[in-house]
Amino acid sequence: MHRTPPQALTLTRRRFTLAAAAASSLAVPAFAQTAWPSKPIRIVVPYTPGGFTDQMARLVQIGLQTRLGQPVLIDNKPGANSLIGVDAIAKAPADGSTFGVVIAAYAANTTLYPKLPYDPQKDLTGVSLMGISPLLAAVNINAPFKTARELIDYARANPGKVSFGSSGNGSAAHLTTELWKSLTQTYMIHIPYRGAVPALTDLMGGQIQLFFDAPTGLINQAKAGKVRLIGVAGDKRLAAAPDVPTFIEQGFAGFTGSTWAGMLAPAGTPRDVVKRMSEEVARIIRSDETRAKLDAMGTIPAGSTPEEFDAFITAETSKWGKVIRTAGVKAE
Repeated sequence: MHRTPPQALTLTRRRFTLAAAAASSLAVPAFAQTAWPSKPIRIVVPYTPGGFTDQMARLVQIGLQTRLGQPVLIDNKPGANSLIGVDAIAKAPADGSTFGVVIAAYAANTTLYPKLPYDPQKDLTGVSLMGISPLLAAVNINAPFKTARELIDYARANPGKVSFGSSGNGSAAHLTTELWKSLTQTYMIHIPYRGAVPALTDLMGGQIQLFFDAPTGLINQAKAGKVRLIGVAGDKRLAAAPDVPTFIEQGFAGFTGSTWAGMLAPAGTPRDVVKRMSEEVARIIRSDETRAKLDAMGTIPAGSTPEEFDAFITAETSKWGKVIRTAGVKAE
């Protein structure tokens, strides 16, 4: 009887083992090979707790924990118009353990600050656009104008007598009002505040007459009869404020301004991890439960691919960069 030499058996077994290993490697997605996520995930929020950015991060926090099987921690790092927090995202290890949520100021800061501590193109990458909040315009309840058109007529007849507030130089509220001033050829005085709450307080008190802001706070105060809403800076009305017309409806063609929230990752984070996180965020954002919460906030759900969000940031940077240069806006 012919017997296979021991050396040949050993070689055959080795070839079989290598072939099986190769087949197993091809069958398993790249992110599964690295067992992502293998540790808790941190989401950096460059603002204080309770604001729009923080709310958006916390909307996806629980869902991500459930879907990814790891704790998801919110890390608030406010300061310097979000530069401190964004820098922390940019300099974090690119291992899929750190992400961040930013808003429209992220795009504006590229023009507003000549020397950033990070490079938006090289140090950060988009994950997903989460939601867009067209800004609402509110006026003092006792102001001598009740509509957007009446406000413009008053401002033109009384240059410098209308003052508007914002949550800071270069904020979405500030730049949106500057864009409206440019389109309507009016002169109004800018009063920057350190946040939306003090600006809204002074609007209700009559110290300022106009304030553009994210819908949540303004809608609640309008329902309480403390401010008057005169327009939506979007291309359609908000479900949370259906009686408030858009500025486009009122004859201000092309005028839009919004804040938005989106997730970033440090550049170099594996693309399969970025793609997986983008898909999970989109599933959560588009769920019926989250959509209902976003509708109440006056926020339009998004949930984009990483590539779509990168393109969106590029367009926003260009749009607000032009407004900043035209209005001569300077960082505080």
